[in-house]
Amino acid sequence: MAAGLILATLVGMETWMAPRVPTLPGAGRPLAIYDSARRSVQPVRPGPAGATMYVCGITPYDATHLGHAATMITFDLAVRMWRDAGVAVSYVQNVTDIDDPLLERAVRDGEDWIVLGMRETALFREDMEALRIVPPQAYVGAVESIPLIAARVAALLSDGAAYRMADGTGDVYFDVAAAPRFGYVSGLAGAEMLALSAERGGDPQRPGKRDPLDPLLWRGAREGEPAWEGGPLGPGRPGWHIECATIALDRLGETIDIQGGGNDLLFPHHECSAAHAERLTGLAPFASHYVHAGMIGLAGEKMSKSKGNLAFVSRLRADGLDPMALRLALMAEHYRADREWTDELRKQGEQRLARWRAAVAAPAGPPAADLLAGLRDRLADDLDTPGALALVDGWAEAALTGAGVGSGSGSGGDPAAPGLVRSAVDALLGVRL
Repeated sequence: MAAGLILATLVGMETWMAPRVPTLPGAGRPLAIYDSARRSVQPVRPGPAGATMYVCGITPYDATHLGHAATMITFDLAVRMWRDAGVAVSYVQNVTDIDDPLLERAVRDGEDWIVLGMRETALFREDMEALRIVPPQAYVGAVESIPLIAARVAALLSDGAAYRMADGTGDVYFDVAAAPRFGYVSGLAGAEMLALSAERGGDPQRPGKRDPLDPLLWRGAREGEPAWEGGPLGPGRPGWHIECATIALDRLGETIDIQGGGNDLLFPHHECSAAHAERLTGLAPFASHYVHAGMIGLAGEKMSKSKGNLAFVSRLRADGLDPMALRLALMAEHYRADREWTDELRKQGEQRLARWRAAVAAPAGPPAADLLAGLRDRLADDLDTPGALALVDGWAEAALTGAGVGSGSGSGGDPAAPGLVRSAVDALLGVRL
């Protein structure tokens, strides 16, 4: 059957319901966060219009796993810190609702790829809502963006930064020679780039490319695959990296404050999307901060769909795990750390949540102003959640044992303290007590 042309819809993806975020007394802190390109923690300096952040979202061929959840919690914390400091936030997230893994899973399961993508995207939204993730202002699908992407690819062709393959496929590649700074985001050597390109969806061994690292911009129509009209490109569908570059440029402007995702996106995805954006605009760096969350492992291995060793958020919720306990468990170690999901970590999250809830349920407690200041300080310093959680643990212990209560208003402690702690933990850590 010949590849059928599909008209790209311009109807936007639906985001999820936003949680109510309390307003806290006092002033928030400016955020400093690790920039992978500079290999150091650097202050984020939003412009007069506020902070801009683009986070790479899911390819919806399976349910939300704990790696997705940990990544989204990371950038949710950044949004919460900005909002607490009175900084306006423009946040965009994409959905790669057309890509090889989605098509392959649909074929494997004998399912329509559109139905599969819609179902898993809907489940992702449910999981994000349960985890109290503040949604992006724009939640944008690849399919709805195809006309914009095709125009960007055509611009790169016209500029000489891209080329057509001579094999009749209609495929278009970006020429990494057109990006003299290529490699600055990841800091990797050439051999490392080649290995990761082959491992993470690239095709460095394909004959006819100018450079093995050249990434695909446009895949010409193939028999039996969905394709869209690409104007001067001919029918086909977009590559992955140009998708994110295009959506970010269209929705956020020529440069942004944070480009975020899991650390498996550092190369080739963020390296290539930055190269595309910078060639299109002539401005560098594309992002002032490239921010990457660590991987979640299971039984000693990185959690991945290819290995089939996934722990899904929806299954854990169905199994009775409170999403707030899950959130606490995933924040128990630093966001940049690769870490393991274990039954013990789950148990610790549940126990911590129970202690905190018991402490804020008391009629009074130790004064909480210093705790609020400490939470702001810890999170402002590269989202130090282990330090932030330890501070709340200390307050909860004092509240439950009566230690420090006498220093509040009256012998029974401060009656306003439990409410302030509840609001601070909700607003800054995203945990409803």
